[in-house]
Amino acid sequence: MADLFPRSAAYDESWVRENRMGPNVLWLAESLAERMTLEPGMRVMDLGCGKGLSSVFLAREFGVEIWATDLWIKPTANWERIKEAGLEGQVHPIYAEAHQLPYAEGFFDAIVSLDAYHYFGDADLYLENVVRFLRTDGEIGIVCPGFRREVGPDDVPAYLSWYYGIGAYSFHSPDWWRNHWRKTGLVEVTCADEPPESDAMWEEFIPHTEPQEQAAIRDDAAGERVLNFARVVARKR
Repeated sequence: MADLFPRSAAYDESWVRENRMGPNVLWLAESLAERMTLEPGMRVMDLGCGKGLSSVFLAREFGVEIWATDLWIKPTANWERIKEAGLEGQVHPIYAEAHQLPYAEGFFDAIVSLDAYHYFGDADLYLENVVRFLRTDGEIGIVCPGFRREVGPDDVPAYLSWYYGIGAYSFHSPDWWRNHWRKTGLVEVTCADEPPESDAMWEEFIPHTEPQEQAAIRDDAAGERVLNFARVVARKR
């Protein structure tokens, strides 16, 4: 996949495999960076960073300073990975819940969230909670699992019913996210689309998940292809 994700291809596959928590987060980060302005010295929050792979990637590739923020992974563990990457002073591990972020308002130039925002950001009031930490004209960008069309409990494909029942009801289409953010009046949405590599992202994920999830993804690929990823970027007004 070096032709699709040339930056990610330079990273040790075993490092990615040992620390992954879902779809290949380097691919998600590289895809998002294509639609955002990330420049050396920018202050960036990586919200829901997991084991910090995306934080290391963005810091190395774009020279930004990252606050690697997560609730599930303790900062001491992430700090070890940051030191191994030689990024002390450029990537800062933070332990925080998405609704209780310990930052100054207007502090960040950009906020990114990869394979995480759908866990908390689909609430109507959440965007207001997080964009206050952005400076005016700062960008927020997400990539998260989604659907090509909106799916409800009455029209979910049978082969996805198990997947839907364990949380895929938080998956949404790019248009849904566009409207979800635009209605607040807080941001100007500059991108809401499906990355062209969505199918490859799901296919790459199959060997790294549970058998039932593997079956659902394979059945979707052979059928309607409802699963995709949503890539959304907006600028704070």
